[in-house]
Amino acid sequence: MYQRIGNAAFKKSLDNIIALCDALGQPQHRFKTVHVAGTNGKGSSSHMLAAVLQSAGYKTGLYTSPHLKSFTERVRVNGAELPQDYLISFVERHKELFEQVKPSFFEMTVALAFQYFADEQVDVAVIEVGLGGRLDSTNIITPELSLITNIGFDHQALLGDSLAEIAGEKSGIIKPHIPAVVSTKQSEITHVFEQKAAAEQAPLYFATDSITVQVLDQHLEGQLYDVYLDGKPWLQSLQSDLAGVYQQFNLPGVLKSLLLLREQGFTISEDAIRQGIAQTKTITGLKGRWQVLGNQPLTICDTGHNIDGIKQILTQLAALAPKQVHFVFGAVNDKDVTTILQLLPKDYTYYFCQAQIPRALPVEELQEKAKLVGLKGDSYPTVSEAIAASRGNAKPDEVIFIGGSTFVVAEIDEL
Repeated sequence: MYQRIGNAAFKKSLDNIIALCDALGQPQHRFKTVHVAGTNGKGSSSHMLAAVLQSAGYKTGLYTSPHLKSFTERVRVNGAELPQDYLISFVERHKELFEQVKPSFFEMTVALAFQYFADEQVDVAVIEVGLGGRLDSTNIITPELSLITNIGFDHQALLGDSLAEIAGEKSGIIKPHIPAVVSTKQSEITHVFEQKAAAEQAPLYFATDSITVQVLDQHLEGQLYDVYLDGKPWLQSLQSDLAGVYQQFNLPGVLKSLLLLREQGFTISEDAIRQGIAQTKTITGLKGRWQVLGNQPLTICDTGHNIDGIKQILTQLAALAPKQVHFVFGAVNDKDVTTILQLLPKDYTYYFCQAQIPRALPVEELQEKAKLVGLKGDSYPTVSEAIAASRGNAKPDEVIFIGGSTFVVAEIDEL
């Protein structure tokens, strides 16, 4: 299971998922799909798309990973999690098939999601890539549209050491003649998407070429935007319940995708767009994205865990102008943690911890690496002990931030 053990669980082949879906009767072709890849922002973008499609009246599936609290979070229909009894009966029914094919945890989960969406007769499902794109198990769908969000450094051991190599893996979801949207135009890798789209004869759109997002207001519970289409006002005073500053980079890709779906015959009104963006968390159950857990002291968590994600978090923490930040921090053992530690402010107080998964970086090792770059803090064997210590030390007018890894956020009791 990749979530627990990391790279050893990743299978670089589509053979198993093809075998599973062949045996299940190709459930992935019995409903329409939108495919979403990217380094950062693919989860938030998938949830926003699903929220708008549901607001537009479509029975909407949503497949994402990893989960935070319960496995059933990964598979939703109209915001409702996969029922546990469906999961149990699916495994019972197909146990022999699994023993024969020997799929990974992720491959089984993707097959389950496709079968559930087919059984539920969803109108459309938003499918988030697990890792990469080209060889990801989700990449056997023929979507209405492919969306690729920001490209940054993450999972280099599996995807490549340069942005161009990583973009090449992500661009693997671009299909023949199917429109592809890239959320942000990054000049050094634009050619990667252009070459892939040309090879597949797929129409390619860089969302920021036509959509401009201006932030009007940011607060702890959400944001307000003015959106311009081809330089003209389009969605004025657009409300979002996602408070992360980085959402302004996801929004153009989401909105461009919705416009293209509309061109393909989907009925998506401006009201549906406004409702979906304003109520993404309520409609889809999205958690852990710049989420406020409490006040006095202000306590926030975020699942951002790679260089770009951490940079955005630090910008937003600085904007709060806090007297002091108490940072509960843990990491996994397959990340470039030293580069991330070098980004962190020396004047924060750190509470180093270790999530309860085999893939977690041992806390003693994490503290040692942090010390080498000049960060000060104590180490705690569990996330909950680190959080308790930060709450014991933080004054009411200071800030507690919990993050560094999705799996640290997953162990917050009140999430």
